Amino acid sequence: MPDLSDATRGRVLYGGDYNPEQWPEEVWAEDAALMRRAGVTLATVGVFSWARIEPRPGARDFDWLDRVLDLLHDAGVGVCLATPTASPPPWLGHRHPDTLPVDDAGTPLTYGSRNQWCPSAPEYRRHSLALVADLAERYAGHPALRLWHVGNETGPTCHCEHTATAFRHWLRARHGTLERLNESWATAFWSQRYDSWEEITTPRRAPYLHNPTQLLDFRRFTSDVLLDQFRAERDLLRQATPHVPVTTNFIHLWDQVDQWAWAAEEDAAAIDVYTDPEDPARHVESALAYDLARSLRDGAPWILMEQAVGGVNWRERNTVKTPARMRLDSLQAVARGADTVAFFQWRASRAGAEKFHSGMLPHAGPDTRAFRQVCRLGDELGRLGPAVAGSRVPAEIGLLWDWHNVWALRQKAHPRQDLDPAELLREYHRTLWQAGHTADLLPPGSDRLDRYRLLVVPNLYLVTDADAERLVRYVAEGGTLLMGFFSGVVDEHDHIRLGGHPAPFRDLLGVTGEEFRPLAPDAGPRVSSALLGDFRAAYWMETLRTTGAEAVATVEPTLPPGPGVDPEDAGMPVITRHSHGAGTAWYVATRLDDPTRARLLTRVADDAGLRPAPLAAPVAGVEAVRRGEVLFLLNHGGQPVTVPLPEGYAAGSVDLLTGTPHRQAVELPAEDALALLPGDRLPGRGSAADARQG
Repeated sequence: MPDLSDATRGRVLYGGDYNPEQWPEEVWAEDAALMRRAGVTLATVGVFSWARIEPRPGARDFDWLDRVLDLLHDAGVGVCLATPTASPPPWLGHRHPDTLPVDDAGTPLTYGSRNQWCPSAPEYRRHSLALVADLAERYAGHPALRLWHVGNETGPTCHCEHTATAFRHWLRARHGTLERLNESWATAFWSQRYDSWEEITTPRRAPYLHNPTQLLDFRRFTSDVLLDQFRAERDLLRQATPHVPVTTNFIHLWDQVDQWAWAAEEDAAAIDVYTDPEDPARHVESALAYDLARSLRDGAPWILMEQAVGGVNWRERNTVKTPARMRLDSLQAVARGADTVAFFQWRASRAGAEKFHSGMLPHAGPDTRAFRQVCRLGDELGRLGPAVAGSRVPAEIGLLWDWHNVWALRQKAHPRQDLDPAELLREYHRTLWQAGHTADLLPPGSDRLDRYRLLVVPNLYLVTDADAERLVRYVAEGGTLLMGFFSGVVDEHDHIRLGGHPAPFRDLLGVTGEEFRPLAPDAGPRVSSALLGDFRAAYWMETLRTTGAEAVATVEPTLPPGPGVDPEDAGMPVITRHSHGAGTAWYVATRLDDPTRARLLTRVADDAGLRPAPLAAPVAGVEAVRRGEVLFLLNHGGQPVTVPLPEGYAAGSVDLLTGTPHRQAVELPAEDALALLPGDRLPGRGSAADARQG
């Protein structure tokens, strides 16, 4: 199968969504000229053009698209051609109302927006695939074609009768018999037993809490049925163009689909990232997004399909991203493995629901600071390409993340209703980022756990027996594992594992738990630790006892009275460490504050024998990431800083962005970046191809 290198051809591609159908044709030539001026090398075309291509059922108007692709090719701009199936034209919903999605209250949604389709509706499938087949045949040989982009942001959730029928078929395939389904769904509870498949429907709005396993299975089904539509479109494209990579764009951490399962069906991973300019930790959030994107396809280079040049249009207050931040975000993506940097969109729309969403070419035109920065970034990405395109980002730490766990934990009726696994992931990732460690994300069922010296599991409430065994084996064979609270609680059916938590990990961790105890604000007891220093338990506690583990941190022996405080808690373990086979497993039974989490991860990383991060010591606000032979230094702070260079760069290196040589230390202005290549690796003195091997 092709991969992203077939599209990039040794370059970092640069561009954005281009919607020429929104503009008169005389504007197109100006677009092509300005794209060339800005260094654009890739334009995503056709995402929302179904109504233009097929103005009435069965009609085809490709002539305008022919002219667009020819114009872009003549300007040296490659095309990421989208299947426009994310937004059907009004005629489809008008003639076939059963193609429109139905919400969980049973109300049909109408056309006039986007995503107004049901993935289980036969007429939607028939018309969408016919269009994709014709699109693939028409442009299979076009010289501008670099990538295929299927749909947009995966698709909707539907509760119509087509969906209910498809859900029943999916359940038959998963469970086999009604008896097994009733057992898996625990339908003895609340008299929910099903006597025929026809009685089962989607989890529409109900008087009170839904069956948790029905909700979980419906989330799995929704991911699978949308993936089936993706596969159907992808297969048509591959049949016509087996040499052209196929992708689609995920939203960072969005839980609509199982992105691990989807990414395995793509030729390259692509994501959309819109961090909030008002968030002081936005650069840490984007680092997490980029690490996830890189990890979706086993560390391969990936595509930043959408980001904002300036402001967006959908927040309560749409603060504008500065040109300096736009550049820094983009270079950060390249540092963490992107081989394509793109925006939504090229030319800011003059009408429609997104007319106030920024573009590479603003409403005010090219004589603007935003467009000047767009041109600067295009030039810089051109300079970076030969040294970084195709190279990888090394990581020795794995962060576990599982969408099935997310679907289960985000349901109601848990000990806490505000327990969000994404927030726990962010906390551990942020601490690693601050220490200068680069981490990959991976699912618990990964077959590559042994690549990592340390696995961090912020939460694994739901885990299968097979995945639990993988983690146990990882530690037994010499790995180090750190597991967070409320893990190992339920099986894949969301049934409690009996005998005390964390049931499948009790022997691994050397602990047994009895109760989960959410804490009121400021109600947690003091905790003592000779290894980590004293701290206060917060948010969560567990009634825990050791069965072989060492108690690294324990509740203080003298407890002040207060809500949820039991005198018997004195001395109870809060953080434990246990040797298992050739490795070590740690368990954290509370939510740690930032300083304590930093001390813990430093100790765990040291015990795992992790080699130093790119810098000998972190510099406040500076992100250091090595990609191949290139060391990226990004100053996210508001002040200039001095950064001592590490071995291999201190003896002499060159900033690929400017050509400036450096030794020993560099002065890095606020919101600026360097991409350093050792002097002996420059073209003519070393091989850039070597650098691409990582």
